[in-house]
Amino acid sequence: MARRYDPERRARIIDAAIRVVGAKGIAGLSHRSVAAEADVPLGSTTYHFASLDELLIAALRRSNENFAALMRDSAALADPAADLAAELARLLGEFFGGGRGRAELEYELYLAALRRPALRPVAAEWTDDTAGLLAARTDPATARALVALMDGICLQVLLTGGDYDEANAREMLARIAGPPWTPGGPQPGPGRGDDGTAGVQT
Repeated sequence: MARRYDPERRARIIDAAIRVVGAKGIAGLSHRSVAAEADVPLGSTTYHFASLDELLIAALRRSNENFAALMRDSAALADPAADLAAELARLLGEFFGGGRGRAELEYELYLAALRRPALRPVAAEWTDDTAGLLAARTDPATARALVALMDGICLQVLLTGGDYDEANAREMLARIAGPPWTPGGPQPGPGRGDDGTAGVQT
């Protein structure tokens, strides 16, 4: 029986697109394959998403939200006394803890921007939003360096087939974030290094 009123249909189409990409890759994505996966008429997918790029943009935004939600829920990121590098390494571990397949899927959507220019602003949103969340703990340049390193760590794990090493990630992130603040020591500041001066460590 046809659904006459389905306010969640757009969201279900996006979720179906993500499942199709997970099963068949970007090459397997089409309005028809998504309609079949979502169990909606073909016209519904073209009504909500006139092009595949529009559908991929929505899917990428949805996948970007997963890690952003982990960061927003982290009380440690807002705590100046917390070890920033340790918390970011832990969050990456939680990201991979959701399953390698999910991580691969999210990065496949992210890297689709290499071939589809329409997706590049959405990929940039992830960098900007994540750096913005880190800005409360460090300066903008250091925040972006941390985001770049997290990206690199994830790509190395996914492309080499290795396991995520949280201790190693923490050590690398600490080289940029600097040591955690301790009571009685210098107040935490933007990109503070071992010598108490501001700036990214080298």
